[in-house]
Amino acid sequence: MTDTGTGRHGLPERPSLDGLEEKWASHWQGEGTYAFDRSKERSDVFSIDTPPPTVSGSLHIGHVFSYTHTDTVARFQRMRGKAVFYPMGWDDNGLPTERRVQNVFGVRCDPSLPYDADWAPPAKPPKPPVSISRRNFVELCERLTAEDEKAFESLWRRLGLSVDWGLTYSTIGATARRIAQRAFLANLSSGDAYTSEAPTLWDVGFRTAVAQAELEDRERQGAYHTLRFTGDNGPIEVDTTRPELLPACVALVHHPGDPRFTGLTSARTPFFDVEVPVLAHPLAAADKGTGIAMVCTFGDLTDVTWWRDLKLDTRVVLGRDGRFLPDRPEGVPSAAYQHFAGLTVAAARKEMVRLLGESGGLIGEPRPVTHPVKFYEKGDTPLEIVTSRQWFIRNGGRDQQLRERLLERGRELRWVPESMRHRYEHWVGGLTGDWLISRQRFFGVPIPVWYRVDAAGEPDYADPLIPPMESLPVDPSSECPPGFTEEQRDVPGGFTADPDVMDTWATSSLTPQIVTGWSTDEDLHRRTYPMDLRPQGQEIIRTWLFASVLRGEQLGGTLPWERAVLSGWILDPDHKKISKSKGNEVETPLALLEQYGSDAVRYWAASGRPGADLAFEPAQLKVGRRLATKLLNASRFALGLGAAEALRKPVTEPLDRAMLGRLTSVVSEATAAFERFQHTDALQVTETFFWTFCDDYIELVKDRAYSDGPGADSARAALAAGLSALLRLFAPFLPYVTEEVWSWWRYGSVHQATWPTTHELSRVAPESDPSLLDLAGEALRQVRRAKSDRKLSMKTEVPLAEALGPADLLDRLALVEGDFRAAGRITKLDLLRDRTPELVIACAF
Repeated sequence: MTDTGTGRHGLPERPSLDGLEEKWASHWQGEGTYAFDRSKERSDVFSIDTPPPTVSGSLHIGHVFSYTHTDTVARFQRMRGKAVFYPMGWDDNGLPTERRVQNVFGVRCDPSLPYDADWAPPAKPPKPPVSISRRNFVELCERLTAEDEKAFESLWRRLGLSVDWGLTYSTIGATARRIAQRAFLANLSSGDAYTSEAPTLWDVGFRTAVAQAELEDRERQGAYHTLRFTGDNGPIEVDTTRPELLPACVALVHHPGDPRFTGLTSARTPFFDVEVPVLAHPLAAADKGTGIAMVCTFGDLTDVTWWRDLKLDTRVVLGRDGRFLPDRPEGVPSAAYQHFAGLTVAAARKEMVRLLGESGGLIGEPRPVTHPVKFYEKGDTPLEIVTSRQWFIRNGGRDQQLRERLLERGRELRWVPESMRHRYEHWVGGLTGDWLISRQRFFGVPIPVWYRVDAAGEPDYADPLIPPMESLPVDPSSECPPGFTEEQRDVPGGFTADPDVMDTWATSSLTPQIVTGWSTDEDLHRRTYPMDLRPQGQEIIRTWLFASVLRGEQLGGTLPWERAVLSGWILDPDHKKISKSKGNEVETPLALLEQYGSDAVRYWAASGRPGADLAFEPAQLKVGRRLATKLLNASRFALGLGAAEALRKPVTEPLDRAMLGRLTSVVSEATAAFERFQHTDALQVTETFFWTFCDDYIELVKDRAYSDGPGADSARAALAAGLSALLRLFAPFLPYVTEEVWSWWRYGSVHQATWPTTHELSRVAPESDPSLLDLAGEALRQVRRAKSDRKLSMKTEVPLAEALGPADLLDRLALVEGDFRAAGRITKLDLLRDRTPELVIACAF
């Protein structure tokens, strides 16, 4: 066991859960209870790649759920003697933050505007929004995220997360920017990062490119329109849901084996009368629509595939604002195109249908259809495809060798639960292109390159200008490349900055490198990397987990961590996932923590298993509070019997040894559960024993412990040993109440005490028979039931009780007869052998 003796505070008169969070959270911070000891070598360190929550509003109950799971692991490992490296980060750059700033302050960013040092946001957000410079906008982002981060940290502290708050970082902070830019330049040097002008999925609302991992399909209402193209041998019917893209049509495609289109080589478009080739491609489905499809540049990702494979022309009609461009694409008649210049997609579709109907290019009426449409996961409008210059990182989408390496890394990683590995493999196997990491936004890590500008004023993208490593982080929009001056910016013969920032995942994917000091603190990196644990949500396997595995492979040829533990979702009473978008959120975490207490909320969260969904049930919070209250009161009672003073005395009585023998098994099971990263099993086995300890064991021995007679010291010593182990078993789940009770009679923190061991208990109680506790408890329950059936007080004396059963049961009951009689208030007990297979207690009143 750990240190002995009476604690700092002694026993309170009326123990209460109220106020424990404020008392102990500040104490832990002041004492450095959870500070990481960086003098430890890697073998003695347990490092956790804590998910940095997105700072764009407020934390929700799902955060409390999953972060509590991780904290139980951290606390267990710390008590097992590990130096726990447990940082906390804030994911504060990217689109969610920008959107929040726009809504809170009523502003929009216009990079063409100059910085105004005296500008301040109005007290009330204006409508329409005010345009401000990029630097003014970034300052607002920094201001708002700083406020959000304080609120987040306050809630995490109240919840009792045992992170080292001295290791806090943000994904937009100087260290994160330095490492993200260094990693980008390392990728650039190795050929894993490259720039290319190509068709790109584009969110017209945010006006930025979007990566494959950020897509989601949403069911939307649409309509099939049958268009009449003209072929060599007559009309060709073509079905499409996007008739407005007809001026961008560059070909018709059909399946190579479809005999209906044999010999057909060209066709003319309706209304525009533009000649396009008719070609074969295996992706064309003979049984879909009319069997022949219109290829537009670009309507969807299949169009991009056809355009690339068949080396088709490009006719761009949509701009980055989601409106039709003012100038016609080459080859399209100007008079026909002017009907659409400047229109939105919806308006252009309506106008196209009208014109096709009038000109005879539309066959029949549009046919309603519900079909999946691709959206940016945080966007509100369907994605378009525009041609733009972007930065990419190779990810195995077009490199089979890299794909195989990444699949192998997935097999090396230890998954909890194991079934989650299949989601990773499915994502890697389905990659169709490289990872697009550049974003046309403002609050993010800048792409750290410039380009020379030639005499014609055009950037030279083939030979980017690179900053020295020691100068990172840099902002190319406000800093100059080596050898240039500000006067040479954006002029012929000078330079221009890359205008983009990195996707937030391009920074978040590097959290293992950021927190361990890759390239910035090699001593810390050596002691903490590769990390032990990546806890995260299952929905971001394809983004955060995959991207982190990719960066670990590219930057170091290793996995970033040994194990990934995936959390499930929180469900509402109808078993639907709780989310803001569905409007089924429960009370805020802070309200729940204030109403029920942190230990109760943690108890509810810990009842959810890794990878499994959990319904939000307020009744479980009440159960958790009842458990914490019982632990407080039962401990006060046991210590009031003199348990603390008897801690080192021998345990001699059979029932006392039986209780500790059973507790030995509990310690073994709880320890094994934590080693499997199954915290719920550890909580269940501990809680089950605790109620036996309170309802059976304490009731059975309290008379003996109160007395000065034989066996009193044994009972008190057993109570002390049992309570000490139970407090430590509960400590990962109920940190506040366990610390409070520990302080009544022990020195130091329970969270720095050693995890209980089977050796510790078996040494105190050798040759124990745990079944004696079950037997005595069952006998006492039968006596209580007899009194309850007669509506008698539990303190009612029983003049005579008869115990009937087989000889072996009666012989064992005789070993605990004194405690049984005292607890049951039995004056006389007769042990009668009987053919009854189980023990039966008959009471005479």
